[in-house]
Amino acid sequence: MNVKIKDRKKYRRLRIKQRVRKIVEGSQERPRMSVYRSNKEIYVQLIDDTSGKTVLAASSKDKGIADQKVTRIEQAKLVGGLIAEKAKEAGIENVVFDRNGFLYHGRIKSLADTAREGGLKF
Repeated sequence: MNVKIKDRKKYRRLRIKQRVRKIVEGSQERPRMSVYRSNKEIYVQLIDDTSGKTVLAASSKDKGIADQKVTRIEQAKLVGGLIAEKAKEAGIENVVFDRNGFLYHGRIKSLADTAREGGLKF
């Protein structure tokens, strides 16, 4: 591994992301649910890979969520519920989950669990 020490974490995540993206692909009937997590915020998109367009998006910066003073895990649960609600309104029930190279625990897991409870199947 010939990468600078400070970039090892990013490099590792990108390798995992590439490995997962070889397999996971979204369609119009079953879009890819891509999650991105920064230190402060969390973002989720439903993407149709055949046309290369974002169908729906939600984040912790949305008005109803950004106003609330909650922990980051609670924030992820709110975003998961919001994307499930938006998907239900758009008639989307099935998605393919793309954790985007992040480990499946903490905020990513809470977002996914709440989206499942909201009616999304993946």
